[in-house]
Amino acid sequence: MFPLTLAACAPVPAPQESGPTIVSLNPCTDAILAEVADPGQLLAISAYSQDPASSSMDLARARAMRGVSGTVEEVAALRPQVVVASTFEAPATTGALRRLGFRLEQFGLAATVEDSIAQVRALARISGHPERGEALVVRIQAALAAARPTGAPIPAVVWQSGGIVPGQGTLITDLLTRTGFANAAAQRGLHQADLLPLEDMLAHPPRLILTAGNMHSEEDRLLAHPALAALKQTRRARLDPALLWCGGPTIPRTVARLVEVRGAFETGLRLRSVPPQEERKKGKPAHPEERPGLSLSKVRSRLEGPGA
Repeated sequence: MFPLTLAACAPVPAPQESGPTIVSLNPCTDAILAEVADPGQLLAISAYSQDPASSSMDLARARAMRGVSGTVEEVAALRPQVVVASTFEAPATTGALRRLGFRLEQFGLAATVEDSIAQVRALARISGHPERGEALVVRIQAALAAARPTGAPIPAVVWQSGGIVPGQGTLITDLLTRTGFANAAAQRGLHQADLLPLEDMLAHPPRLILTAGNMHSEEDRLLAHPALAALKQTRRARLDPALLWCGGPTIPRTVARLVEVRGAFETGLRLRSVPPQEERKKGKPAHPEERPGLSLSKVRSRLEGPGA
């Protein structure tokens, strides 16, 4: 009975003047489709886009749409003409969707600006509105052109909860390069979701640490470890983690924040740095002091404490 029930929910034609109906199962494609598709075309988006811990789009806008967890049953009930998913989608899910007759389009992570622009254009074509994709591409290119830096790159590390860093082959590394920074984690040979231990950060500090932690996670304690106070030549600034996950319409917002941080750095302003636990307690930012690097013996001393 179950296969027959799903078969009865196979896709049905949509009015051609508005383009095909779509269900998106990935927060990155959600954000792009929300920009290029008609509201009536986008039957549902990923529930991840409705969660502040994983969304890359305006929460109010996301929560005004139908959200789905990504099960075949949910998708089949909506009967879209196109299902847009990640290349990381479970093979069992993608196989079932294809067997039920749905057109499935899958997208991977954009590792460069060019990758993201290609995805924008592809999704705009799928939605039947290529001109809207081009308008978004123009916005992305204009933001990058306005952010073109002068002067030497500033060595920086984007430090996420638990010490995770985005290194080589990531979109944020491309954006850092284009806005006047050098991703020190990538220069050390680290890749996406590699770990940069506190000891390494203390022994070889960059000029700037961009803390991109989850304020709801206890793992953020690392990003505000007391030992970091000794890095007198390193500044810290906050980078919203929502700016790291996706491209498309997220790129202009990420670029704007990086330009703001670089401007403050270059003019000697004290960058706003909010230790996660203080932000939770007080709801207001604190400002860092300038901090020097430490020798390995000093690193151990800082980590072990005075009684070690």
